[in-house]
Amino acid sequence: MNRRQARRSTKKKHSKGLKAIVTVVLVLLIGLVVWVGINDWDVEKALERAGLSTPETESPIVTLPEKENTEVVKKTKPKNTPNPSEDTETSPTDEPTTPSDSEKPFDGGYVEGQKLPTKPTYFNEILLANKKYPLPTTFAPGENKDARAAFEEMSAEAKLSNFNLTAFSTYRSYDYQVTLYNRYADRDGAEAADRYSARPGYSEHQTGLAFDIGEVNHEKHWASSSFGETEAGKWLLANAHRYGFILRYPKNKEEVTGYMHEAWHYRYVGKPISEEIFKKNITLEEYLGVK
Repeated sequence: MNRRQARRSTKKKHSKGLKAIVTVVLVLLIGLVVWVGINDWDVEKALERAGLSTPETESPIVTLPEKENTEVVKKTKPKNTPNPSEDTETSPTDEPTTPSDSEKPFDGGYVEGQKLPTKPTYFNEILLANKKYPLPTTFAPGENKDARAAFEEMSAEAKLSNFNLTAFSTYRSYDYQVTLYNRYADRDGAEAADRYSARPGYSEHQTGLAFDIGEVNHEKHWASSSFGETEAGKWLLANAHRYGFILRYPKNKEEVTGYMHEAWHYRYVGKPISEEIFKKNITLEEYLGVK
């Protein structure tokens, strides 16, 4: 047998072997199809019956933790409680100042439903005007001459220390107080206004004895608690009593006087009384023994 014949014989053997393999594969495929068909074409069911499937394991159910419900609270800046003059005729700035933390809140102090009297109230010949002792609507004495003279004397001495004091608001009529108080109440609400401005008939400025004092060319401190921190304000606090004036609304006395601290509001009471009030560090109400 030559080489050519040997190659032909080998090819025939390979061809027969391949045909046999293909035939076996086809038979298996046909058998598989038939088997699946018998099992309603459910491949998994057919494999299970043939013992070829593996049992499945249940996968655990993982519950993810829920996010906590957090409420976002926006911080808002508290509104400042206004602190202009008790009833400032000319308010150099509309920005109010807040009371110090040491000052206690006050409930208002007015006797609701109280009618204005026909005559002013005096205690030991001292005229009193506050939230419980109002003035008649017709009471209009104008600026007190003795108070003005005492202020001019005090102002002259203050100039020797280079402090140019001025009284930027003194006497106010009942009618003007109506306009002033309503303006503040409309702007800030009656509850807030009652802490720094007197209702008509209750203003000490109507007596003509109250002087709102500031320093010339330092208007930013007028009707402001910051006046008490200035050198002029400190000088006034230390010397006003020598001329018959008292700081009418001191710190931490709102429950007594009815008003927040006002570093600029002074009241003329005369030298003997002012000196005693200054030494005892009390208010006019405490001096008179009234509540």
